[in-house]
Amino acid sequence: MNEDLRKLIAYRLDQAAETLDAARKLSGAGHYRDAVNRAYYAMFYCALALLASKGLGASKHSGVLSLFNRYFVKTGELPLEDGRHLQEAFELRQGSDYREFVQITCEQVQETVAKAEAFLRHAQRALLDPER
Repeated sequence: MNEDLRKLIAYRLDQAAETLDAARKLSGAGHYRDAVNRAYYAMFYCALALLASKGLGASKHSGVLSLFNRYFVKTGELPLEDGRHLQEAFELRQGSDYREFVQITCEQVQETVAKAEAFLRHAQRALLDPER
């Protein structure tokens, strides 16, 4: 792996960690819609880091999710639940950002943030695996 790629992956993981921290703070302040958005984006940035590690990328969220599932979930490199959690967070974020009268609950936020925390841990572990 070349130095530019290492920097990109580190940048994306830092971006994910920072965004996840924002999700926690927004949740604590009762800003549930924004917290779900940030939790999803934390997972999304992790997925971008993982895809970059394989020389992959996509211009749309749906493309990132598809490639993530193809190259990381279906291969068993990451747990099946990670693919499901990323999709669920994407759908919850889409609904809260673009649909009318969607109410996000504290429980939904807590669950999404917890899933994003696990997603980040799994991504870090996969990217730091010396056998990659």
